[in-house]
Amino acid sequence: MSRHVDEAQPYAKLDAKTRRKLLDQRRMSYRRAIESYAEQRLLQQELSDYPELIAANYLAAAQALEPRSARPGR
Repeated sequence: MSRHVDEAQPYAKLDAKTRRKLLDQRRMSYRRAIESYAEQRLLQQELSDYPELIAANYLAAAQALEPRSARPGR
């Protein structure tokens, strides 16, 4: 059996309008996932052009997470 027929079976007992709506929702979910992945790759590529920014962000985040000791009073 083809994959298309196997995936359509859960929707077989629904009316055409509901089945079309569910398939459209599934298709849009897949499309959003692809767009998100593409945006993430583009951002990674842009960040890799500036490795010093990655290092600076890492250092800033590491310093923000360090517990600060209390300063002695004067």
